[in-house]
Amino acid sequence: MSENTDTKPDAPAQTAAATEPTVAKEESTKDESKPLATAAADAASSAAATTTDAAAAAKDSVFAMFGGGAKKEKKEEVDDLDEPSGSSKKKAGEDDEEEVEQGEDVHFEPVVRLTEKVDVATNEEREEQTFKMRAKLFKFDRDSKEWKERGTGDVRLLKHKENGKTRLVMRRDKTLKVCANHYIVPDMKLSPNVGSDRSWVWNAAADVSEGEPEAQTLAIRFANSENANLFKDAFIKAQKENEELFGKAPA
Repeated sequence: MSENTDTKPDAPAQTAAATEPTVAKEESTKDESKPLATAAADAASSAAATTTDAAAAAKDSVFAMFGGGAKKEKKEEVDDLDEPSGSSKKKAGEDDEEEVEQGEDVHFEPVVRLTEKVDVATNEEREEQTFKMRAKLFKFDRDSKEWKERGTGDVRLLKHKENGKTRLVMRRDKTLKVCANHYIVPDMKLSPNVGSDRSWVWNAAADVSEGEPEAQTLAIRFANSENANLFKDAFIKAQKENEELFGKAPA
């Protein structure tokens, strides 16, 4: 009985002996897997860095195509290399101010100088104005049997300083083109326009507004009846003065 008891291994000892290889095996496995994990992490980090560099290079390339990005930085580096020191480089704002000041002082001489103003003779230099009033002039068209507007402007009565004859002259606004030009002869007669107290109608046997003497039936309209009556008084007065000059009594 004692011999059997002595040869039988101790239970705790067997458990310890059995667990020692397992622990050693796990530690060995951990030691072997640690280099593999480190290598994998390094590879992933390297791949991420490569991807970031590639993206940055692509971005710089795109910006460089449109004048930005790395190209601008390269230009600044070249500028820094050309200058002896950073303190001698002027600021961009200062350069802009100098350019503005220089622009204000720029002066250009004209290539061709205009000649002196030339006065154009209108045959009115020898006449004095006896009447002036703004109005609208119409001409009766015999072909279409209707009134057509000739223009709006100042109607004037001009008396010649030498021969004393008075004529009626009217020019259009802005263009100053003549739309009526004839002497106030004794056989003219002002007639009120039908249905209006501020308009007059008369016949001109020789109106030269178009260049050649031409018989015209004219009508003139004023802003109000008062202006129309002032024109009538001046017209009749000039007609009486011309009566002696033309040697014919008014009709």
